This record gives sequence, C-alpha cells and structure tokens, in this order.
Amino acid sequence: MQEKLIPISDILPLPDINNNNKVYIDIILEENIPILCVNKNASKKRLMPFKVMYDTNVNFWNQGGGWEYFLTEEGYEKLKYKSIVKMIVWDFDRQTDNAVAAPYTNELPAASAEDEFEELDVEVGYGSEYHTFAGMSTTEKIDYLNQNKKRLNELLVSKAKDKTVITETLVNITKDVALINHAILEEVLHFTDDEAKKVTKDLVESTHEMVKSSVQLISDEVHNNELLFTLANKSNGTILQHITRVYFNGVEFLKYYNKLVSTSSAIQKLRISFLDKYREIYHSLLPHLTINNIILERVFLGGMRAIPPDMLFKWSVGFLIHDIGKAAAVEYHEGESAYNRNVVIEHVKLGYQFIINKTNYSKEASLVTGYHHEYYGDPAGYGYFRSYLQQYRKLNANAKQDYVISYDLEPMLDHKALAYFPAKVLEIIDVFDSVTDPNRIYRKPLTTEEALVMMREEFIDTHLKIDPILFDIFSLYIQEKEKK
Repeated sequence: MQEKLIPISDILPLPDINNNNKVYIDIILEENIPILCVNKNASKKRLMPFKVMYDTNVNFWNQGGGWEYFLTEEGYEKLKYKSIVKMIVWDFDRQTDNAVAAPYTNELPAASAEDEFEELDVEVGYGSEYHTFAGMSTTEKIDYLNQNKKRLNELLVSKAKDKTVITETLVNITKDVALINHAILEEVLHFTDDEAKKVTKDLVESTHEMVKSSVQLISDEVHNNELLFTLANKSNGTILQHITRVYFNGVEFLKYYNKLVSTSSAIQKLRISFLDKYREIYHSLLPHLTINNIILERVFLGGMRAIPPDMLFKWSVGFLIHDIGKAAAVEYHEGESAYNRNVVIEHVKLGYQFIINKTNYSKEASLVTGYHHEYYGDPAGYGYFRSYLQQYRKLNANAKQDYVISYDLEPMLDHKALAYFPAKVLEIIDVFDSVTDPNRIYRKPLTTEEALVMMREEFIDTHLKIDPILFDIFSLYIQEKEKK
C-alpha cells in the first residue's frame, strides 16, 4: 500500500514562520500528528513525534544531513480539517470579543505525486498493536494472557522442540504481555492505589506465570540471536522492540552468568585479575576504605554467586516491565540533539510509581525498574535510589556504604550497598540495545564491536557509570552469541 506524503518544508517554511505556519505548528503539536523522517541515502524511514523534533530544533527540517520530513496523507487531512475548525473558532471570537484574529488561510500545499513510498518502516512508541489491546476490557486482556500462558506450557512439555516455532512464540507472547501491562496500567492510572491493585491482581499473577514459563524456554539451544532480533523487529513499535530485545538478552545473560560463576575456575581467574584490573576502579566508589580492603567480597556483597531460580524469575519480570511507564515520545541515546533529559527521567519515575503503587509486583521487580540508570551516582544518571541515598545520608551523616553491589533486597533498603545487581545488569543491556538499535534515526546503529568499545570508553574509562566486572562478563556473553 502506497502512502501519499507531503513535504513538511512546504507547509512550514523557515526561518520566516508567519502566522499561517504557526497555526499549523500548533495543530500538529496539539494533535500529536507524527511526521515521516526519510533518509534516501541510508534507505531509512520512520515515524517520529513532531514535538520531539521541534523541541530539539525549531528549524529541524532545514538541518540537512540527508534527511527529509513529510506528513502522511492521513496527517495532512487531519491538519487541514483542524485548521478549518480553528478558522471558524477565531471568526466567532472576533465577532463576540472583538478579538484581533491573525490572518489565516486554510489552503495547504498540494501533495506531490513523486512523494510516495511503498510502506512506512516502523512506528515510534508502542505501535498500532497497542490500540487493539487498549480497546479490550480488562477481563478480555487477562483471558488473552491466559491463552498465551497455555501455549507456553504446551511448548514446555512438547517433546519436539522446533527452534523457530518456540522463538517466534516467545517473541510474540513477550510483546503481548508488555502491551497488556501498559494498557491495564493506563486504565488504572487514576484509580486509588487499593482499587488499582485489585484490578491488576490477575495481571500480575498471569505475567509472573508467563515469565516463569518463558524463562525456562529461553536458552541458547532454543534460538539464535539473528532469528530473535529478526522476529523482535517485526513489531511495529520502537519501544516494544526495545522491551522485547532487552527482556530476552536480560534472561539469557543471567543464565550465562549463572553458568560462569558456578565454575570455580572463572571466579579464580577473576580474583587473579582483580588487583591489577579492577581494584582502583572500585576504590573510587568506596574511598573511605583503605585500598587493601577493596576485595571481590566488597564489590559483591557475600561474594559472587549463582542466582537462585525464584530470584531469576522476579528479576526477569523487572526486565520485562522496566519501561512500562515510558511515553511514546521517548527515544534512547540519540545524541544531544534529540535528548530531552526531563522526559527520559520521567519514564523511570512513572514506571516505578506505577508498579509500586498500582500493582502487587514484587519489590525486586519494582527496584529493577526504579533503580536502573543510576550510573553509580554519575551526574548523567538518574533514578530513585540516589535520592533515597541522599536523604539517608542527611539523616545519618556518618553512615557509609561498605559494599558496591547487593544481590539481595534488604541491604539495598538498609543502604549498605551502592547498587542492586539486576539494575546494574539492566543498565548495561539497556545501553547496548539502545546504541545497536537498527531504528536509530540521528546516528547509524553501532556494530557489536563498536558498541562494546564505546561503552568501555564512555561508560567506564571516562566516566564510571556501568559496572566494569559485569560489563566484562556481558562482553564475553555477547561475543559468544555472535559466534553462534
């Protein structure tokens, strides 16, 4: 299906924004009309919210770089209709209040026949699939989840393990669970907390059971990375694609981590390299301790150990719902020109508040959501834990954190450690996925090798944000996946 497109520069020429153009801009902003960004040289196109682009640069459609910007025919017709409505309202105001209406015309430039493309690439946000679930009743949504849960259980007991079928089913169900969680949380946003928790009770139980089943199915033997990402990228929402990829990578990484730390040789190698490679880095996080006290057990409270199944399930739920409060306009790591820090920070706060106040998801899953992007206190980071820690230090001036990372919830709540293990894992996977995302619009996606090099330089060497030991383990995990 071909979609007729109208060059946005014909409608909103800059630098001279006359009254007509300002009206059009206001309507596009008010109606949240998306624009299609096309780079013919790079063969890339995608829908983006006009507000994100305009807030970043009011002259963005004249900034070059090979990008062209268009309104779809649907957006054009909506703009035309709303502009006529505004003219009628202004005429009415002028007659009744003697208001001075701006010169106005409802004539918009005609579409060019050559401005056509076969299809749109990928939608920003949760995609059109979200509206299907948003239109269901809560009971229908839960019934849909239960049907998916039944399908997963059938795959678990099946003797014939078709890798393609299992991977496709896992991706589709993960996507559906994320969409239904977001849709139901949107429904209960204005409910009292008690009312919301009653409504979301079945959602939480069904999601937990489905995660438990899918975690058992996710393994290197079942699917390969190329197939997973091909299927994940078929969904038509950028946030949805990101959530799906992060969930799978998060679960697989935790399983890889368990295998690694379960072997004494791996821990022994880490101990040998710790003094020369890591000790100075971690001493910067615990400067009140002498450097001789910076040992592996100070970095990982209780020592590095395998993650028990019940905890792995709870953390996996956290990976799945970590961006549940994310607004459709938020994009990841697109460079300073597209980065709206306040909007990005807000998604962490909203997600955490939604889950803590409106649901009965475990505290472990909630903290994964609220504590990722903390970045060890670096100014670039954000999240609830740092504000909690600041409040704690004000009340306990002499209190110090003697450990870097805690596997357990209690030491985090007691402020004995600087970071929560699954949140530090999520930070790494989140950043990696963002910079390798094939749908990046401001910069081309990085290759695996480029991403790992950049993350080490920018997130460890220059500014310590992610955990160096976990990052090295993650690098091994990614490199091994690339070989398969």
